[in-house]
Amino acid sequence: MNMSKIDMTQGSILGRAAQFALPICIGNILQQLYGTVDTLVIGNFCDASALAAVATSSQPLEILLCIFLGIGSGISILISQAAGASDADQLRKLAQTAVFFLYAASLPLTLLGVAAGPFLLRLMQVPADAMPYAIVYLRITTLGILGNMGYNFNAGILRGLGNSTSSLLFLGISCVTNIVLDLVLTAGLGMGVTGVAIATAASLFLSWMFSIFYIRHTYPAMNFPVFAHGFDLPILHEMLKIGLPLGLNTALYSVGHVLLQALYNTLGSTSVAGKVSGIANIAITSYSSAATVFAGQNLGARNYRRLCCGAWQIPLCSGIVTLAGGLLVTAFCHPLLMLFSRDPAVLAFAQRYTYLVLPFTWAYAVFNGIMCFINGIGEIRYPTIVNILLLWVVRIPAAYLIMYAGYGEYAMVSVSASFITGMIAMLFYFKSRRWGAICALAKNRNTHH
Repeated sequence: MNMSKIDMTQGSILGRAAQFALPICIGNILQQLYGTVDTLVIGNFCDASALAAVATSSQPLEILLCIFLGIGSGISILISQAAGASDADQLRKLAQTAVFFLYAASLPLTLLGVAAGPFLLRLMQVPADAMPYAIVYLRITTLGILGNMGYNFNAGILRGLGNSTSSLLFLGISCVTNIVLDLVLTAGLGMGVTGVAIATAASLFLSWMFSIFYIRHTYPAMNFPVFAHGFDLPILHEMLKIGLPLGLNTALYSVGHVLLQALYNTLGSTSVAGKVSGIANIAITSYSSAATVFAGQNLGARNYRRLCCGAWQIPLCSGIVTLAGGLLVTAFCHPLLMLFSRDPAVLAFAQRYTYLVLPFTWAYAVFNGIMCFINGIGEIRYPTIVNILLLWVVRIPAAYLIMYAGYGEYAMVSVSASFITGMIAMLFYFKSRRWGAICALAKNRNTHH
């Protein structure tokens, strides 16, 4: 079997989690660097309205894709469970059904995006001078939905198999292709926003096609199809049962984030603070992905004792790493913030945001790690409800209450409050009947051994 495949059912729990998380962590850093280069190309070779158009027109596409990418996460969970159970037949059926769903969902979504794009942009009140650029960018990138979803689905399948290294390779291919095409089409040929959009869509398609070749070559037993030809109805039902709540959760979170962003924009730009907090929080998504795959593989292998140990070890490790990063960045936040802006008002707001949010982000790391672990064992309802309530009942109302009380400059306290509340709420899952049953199975197996 492929050497890059990490078997989470044996060996050191934290060692395997770190081995799995590291490539994803490097990928997150690569994405941040790529985003910076992309912005520099647009900023230097296009006008200000083009830069604004690219920044705003990507949001409707993200919201449209949220639900379907959530289903991709559901596929990853089912793959990890089948891999843990060493069920080759189930893996083949999952691959076939995933490819069927990819084509069945992406083609109608592409038509919807092209037709409804201008309407969504008008709803977002995109400035008149940026609107023509925004429409062009959204329509071209919408034509790349098949490549976008295909890449994300295949990366999820590989992560479910315990292979996080290859996803880094595909991401590298996508980033290098995008940057080269940006320079050629936008800087060299002067195609402006059209060149940027073509570069984005083309790089995702290339990465998707490379991932197909990789899976077919590395995992021949899966019989991974290139085109859709049939599906397994019970598996499709299970994919939607797990993936739809995850996708709806992400979509609602995106809408809520837009509301919060509108509030913060009245107080000062959070973009600078976001860049610095992104540095401190680089490990969260990687350890959360490790928690999901660990849970799925060990549930599939019926390794209940190891499952119970990993439930607290991986989220706790993510929290400790994030706490260290948060404290370090907070201590040196002023010189770091100066790299991105010299505006005194922007720096004052960003510094306040850093001091009030970063030292508490460890709680979010623990919360997110537990949430992803619970998703990995196929328990979707509880973490989805907690995550939605966290945003819509705690964070957004608290932010607006603080603002209306006359302390708007401290509205970001609502973020830290939601982190702590979410972590406490997620810990209550370990008092649930389902988790009690898993712990009982762990004790029974331990007794028999």
